[in-house]
Amino acid sequence: MQAGAGPGDVGGALMLGRKKLLIALLTLPALASFSSRASESVKLDRLPIEANASDHLVSLQRGAHAYVNYCFGCHSASYMRYNRLRDLGLTEQQIKSNLIFADVKVGDLMTNAMDRRSAKEWFGTAPPDLTVIARARSSGAGSGGDWLYTYLRSFYRDPSRPTGWNNVVFPNVGMPHVLYQLQGVQALKTEEQTLPGGHKEQARKLALEKPGTLSPLEYNRMAADLANFLVYMGEPSRQSRVAVGIYVLMFLGALFVLAFALKKEYWKDVH
Repeated sequence: MQAGAGPGDVGGALMLGRKKLLIALLTLPALASFSSRASESVKLDRLPIEANASDHLVSLQRGAHAYVNYCFGCHSASYMRYNRLRDLGLTEQQIKSNLIFADVKVGDLMTNAMDRRSAKEWFGTAPPDLTVIARARSSGAGSGGDWLYTYLRSFYRDPSRPTGWNNVVFPNVGMPHVLYQLQGVQALKTEEQTLPGGHKEQARKLALEKPGTLSPLEYNRMAADLANFLVYMGEPSRQSRVAVGIYVLMFLGALFVLAFALKKEYWKDVH
């Protein structure tokens, strides 16, 4: 809070924050519906998630590093604070040294300096905030993490597009492939496949024409780390909530056993 801020300023800030959050929540169903229509004909790949908790934390740390280096210049995460990254096992000094590139504090929101009006002129639409993008992209075809993991690996060269890029999962997307130097350049090719019944169909496949600085396996791992981090941002308290839920179920199970034993003891002499 700035020095000299009065009650009216604080109340106005709270009202503005609530209004922004309400808008974000109201747009989630629309975004989810759109993503379902855009991806209904595309088979989504399963997002790899580390089974080991410590390995999953490392994946989230790598994803946070990839996000601030490659995504944060255009996409804010305005409902996420830097200090929540301490949940990933990072210290405040590590956050300052490796994940903050502006004159902001660890407790500040993760907002960037890109002007939305200028961004709309450059890309045709302003880059969306990515705080809850994983939840917005959840649909019957797969989870939001599956959608993001597949999307990050599905860019291909398309000279007909203003940016020179297109995406199989999100056709005619306005976003250029900012990770092409890492992944390389893919082309969309059409192949004829024969089905078991003898019928033939045209199948579209992506083929790597020019390799990037990362091998396909390394790039897939980076895409998985980034998607995992975006999923985490949508609900940072999920892991602790799940852990608490397990303990609650264990407590209720023990309580049921005691209650059942008490009931039998109480009713054994009642005829």
